Amino acid sequence: MFATLPFLALLAINQGVPSGWLPGTAFAIPKETAPEGEGYFAIVEGNNRRLYIGTHANAINSWLVEFNTLNSKMDLVVDVHKAIGKDIKGFGSQAKIHSRNWVGASGKIYFASKQGYPDKNEKRSDYPGGYPMVYDPASKTTRVYPIPIKHHGIISFVADEERGLGYVSTCSDNRPDDNTHFLVLDLKTGKYTDLGDMLHCYAFIVIDHLGRAYHPVKGGDIARYDPGTKKLERLKQTIGGKPPSKDSHLADENGHPINWDITPDGKTLYSLPMSSNRLYAYDLTQTGKTLEGTDLGELIPGAKGSDCRGMCVGPGGTVWASVTAQVDGYNQNHVVRCLPGGKPQDLGKVAFRNPDYTPMTGADGKTLPGHHGIQKTKDGATTSKWVTMGICQAKDGAVYMLIIQPYTLVRVEAKDLK
Repeated sequence: MFATLPFLALLAINQGVPSGWLPGTAFAIPKETAPEGEGYFAIVEGNNRRLYIGTHANAINSWLVEFNTLNSKMDLVVDVHKAIGKDIKGFGSQAKIHSRNWVGASGKIYFASKQGYPDKNEKRSDYPGGYPMVYDPASKTTRVYPIPIKHHGIISFVADEERGLGYVSTCSDNRPDDNTHFLVLDLKTGKYTDLGDMLHCYAFIVIDHLGRAYHPVKGGDIARYDPGTKKLERLKQTIGGKPPSKDSHLADENGHPINWDITPDGKTLYSLPMSSNRLYAYDLTQTGKTLEGTDLGELIPGAKGSDCRGMCVGPGGTVWASVTAQVDGYNQNHVVRCLPGGKPQDLGKVAFRNPDYTPMTGADGKTLPGHHGIQKTKDGATTSKWVTMGICQAKDGAVYMLIIQPYTLVRVEAKDLK
């Protein structure tokens, strides 16, 4: 168990949040789980007031970390190599939990493993393939499903527990084409049905109110699988009645990372391409072979450049995004909100109320390995230097974000998100 300062004590710390910044409380994720300080968008809140966060230890292993939102303690609940019964080092390791993570009505946590980075003497085929996994917080047990596609990692794993189905997206990590197979998994038998290669990098799968599963396709189309008919449709998309514009990045020829999430009622899909600085919405109750979308507007008005790798829909249907914008010569981590039926609102940039949350330098005064991602701005704020990663809104209204180097969880309280 990894204990942090008690929650109330942390709220009392406010060592340097200048005017104009949102105060955030930082928590270091156990450093042995992310020795290079890296991590991704693997974060979700379970039904037990705990967050579940995936880690990355290249060439070593990966872990699922549990963060108790009530007392701010962290536990390592799944050691991936122990769970699969294989401890391969180098490129053969299960180095990443890169899936966004997903929680079922049962409270079980759905996540998956993925390949890391090969060195010059390693081949892509040295990686055996990733595993879909399900962690049950009630029994503290983990079910591991077979590798669906040899040598592919897994980027998305969600489940329709009512129908006993899982949906998986694989990733070959090839460029420019990332081979991404869209698969249906029988959660009882562990058998897969391969729906084909969608060729779309960093694909998120969502399930709508009718149990239909959606997967992006390279070039802008959207694949939709209906478990009732067991048929796969390929839908076109439009924005405002027209094909997606080039600068939207919704239909790039070689693909583009696109954040997807769906409202709790399964009727609205939100889409946020990583580099577009815009949010889009689709009504999933519409019929026909074209999915008509709406441009909801800019995330950071007037930003010259932006990067968003973390977007989620909260329990009440509000969209949250962690956006990095380049302003005044340095990156700024902004929290953006979009209320149901509304437009995106930039709530401000985040600074740490506890800048000394973890040691950044060694005894020699030099920055520790994997600790280069924190900066001090001109006005004295301590904040993230690099692009931010995942985001999650908890049921108590607080918003949590993941930053890198060191791999860190940042909490912004509900009362500060007004």
